[in-house]
Amino acid sequence: MLLWLAAVASAQVPAHVEAARDRIDWEAAGAEAVGVLAGYLATDTTNPPGNERAGAEYLAGVLASAGIASEIVDHGGGRASLIARVEGEGTEPPLCLLSHMDVVPVERDMWTVEPLSGVIRDGYLYGRGALDMKGMGAIETLALVWLARADVPLKRDVVLLAVADEEGGGLGMKTMVDEHWGRIGCSHLINEGGVGIRDAFFDGQHLHPISVAEKGYLWIDLVASGSAGHGSVEQPVEAPKTLLAAMEAIDRRHPKPRITDETRALLRAVGAHKGGATGAVLRSKALSGLLVKPRLLREPASRAVITDTVHLTGMAGAVSPNVVPSQVRATYDCRLLPGTTDADVLGELERLVRKVDGVSFEVTNYAPSSGSEWRGDPLFDAIARYAVEGRPDAVAAPFLSVGFTDSLYARRLGVRAYGYVPFEITPEEAATMHGHDERVPVDQIGEGLRRLFSMVVEFAGA
Repeated sequence: MLLWLAAVASAQVPAHVEAARDRIDWEAAGAEAVGVLAGYLATDTTNPPGNERAGAEYLAGVLASAGIASEIVDHGGGRASLIARVEGEGTEPPLCLLSHMDVVPVERDMWTVEPLSGVIRDGYLYGRGALDMKGMGAIETLALVWLARADVPLKRDVVLLAVADEEGGGLGMKTMVDEHWGRIGCSHLINEGGVGIRDAFFDGQHLHPISVAEKGYLWIDLVASGSAGHGSVEQPVEAPKTLLAAMEAIDRRHPKPRITDETRALLRAVGAHKGGATGAVLRSKALSGLLVKPRLLREPASRAVITDTVHLTGMAGAVSPNVVPSQVRATYDCRLLPGTTDADVLGELERLVRKVDGVSFEVTNYAPSSGSEWRGDPLFDAIARYAVEGRPDAVAAPFLSVGFTDSLYARRLGVRAYGYVPFEITPEEAATMHGHDERVPVDQIGEGLRRLFSMVVEFAGA
């Protein structure tokens, strides 16, 4: 696998990719991409309520400038998704470029700029969605635009899907899969997931993880029952105290770390690129298990990659300070490694609270882990090649995503879905996703477009 990844990264760029790239003034294309993204960021698609129709109409206008027709799929209530296509010969199934148009809310008073302005400051383009994921949506749209403008010969159709409600219930992608997939019909898909991170493991080594799998999720409520009563008189068995005891039992949980195939492949690729004694440790299954696991367990982000997590995200049931409710609950977001089932986690939690009477678990949502076979797949190869093209200081590798995306629904249909946003950013910049002052470096917008365009042309070009 390591030799294969190295060969992919160092292989000569195919002639049809070079020919297509030579038709484009990349400085002008980058400037256009910055402007398109700035306008997209200024289009309010905050979810809730969504209003993704505004985003769909904006992208439709960008596509129309290159003569590309699009279809807006209405979901009602101002919500909509968009489908567009650049046609090829049709000798191979289409490639989908997927993004979601909705963005999460902001705490406006915590930002140093207007969150929906798309303002440029100090080399950054600011705005909610710059990284998650209007930045990707803008360059995916422009990848189609440049396929049309440059009249690139294609063996596959390239289909743009910009969907509603990824941050909520997945309405947009579910509708695409349930009602429109017969005419979409992609065999492969590029979506959000990994993003290039500078100095990710080691100073001077920049990691471009490509999400090939996602952890499953199990959302559960821990429900506690007891005597209702007045707040002035304490009863022997009360729901809030019962809930607290059960929560404390769960908090003592010690999950067993497990390095999956995807994470093992990433560690080996990083080790091969790093070289030396450190590289040898990362490449060794035995040594990495012994020496690397403790380091991964120390950091919350890396701990989530090698464990099944059970995360308390809220509590409910209080009525009034002077009322003891008969029932209260705590909500947990559990994320499951490949091979872990809902029954596994529920069984573990039930064992942890077995000494606490009056509690039960209610499952509110569940989906198992999903993944795509990346080894030997030409789209993964293309993503890996152009993620690090001309960059001896960068390494691309498979990656297990701790969150889930709309790729989940496509994978259920047998689609090979990979998550990779072709920007390279610092950990501090990555932390602005869903946070304050979300931003993307201006120079990465044009670079990202060139990387994505190259991936698409290698895989779909004739």
